[in-house]
Amino acid sequence: MRNAALVLGIVGGLIAMLIGFFSYGYTVVAESHAEVNQIFGPVNNVQLIRLASFAAPILAIAGGAMARVRALWGGILLLIAAALIYVAFGFGVFTMFPLGFCVLGGVLAIAAGKPDEPKAHF
Repeated sequence: MRNAALVLGIVGGLIAMLIGFFSYGYTVVAESHAEVNQIFGPVNNVQLIRLASFAAPILAIAGGAMARVRALWGGILLLIAAALIYVAFGFGVFTMFPLGFCVLGGVLAIAAGKPDEPKAHF
């Protein structure tokens, strides 16, 4: 279960990183060019988008990397990353897989209370 959480967290973080690149870039372009805001609409909470674009992929990758040794901490980081993605970007075509990977990885990491390895967090 810890290996699955590791893989799901890292893959979910990499996909979230792609979403973060485009989202952060869009906020910068929309800020500097008023035409973009008129065509595609303004961003409601720019600071939240920028924070989630930066923090969510880092938390997901770090949580996945921690899942083998510290499953509880890694699972909590994965669930926080999923919450950030959901609050900032919502559930949609581009966010469903990073959300699913982070949530499933977090649940698997937290559920690894009695792993094959001697380090349990319970």
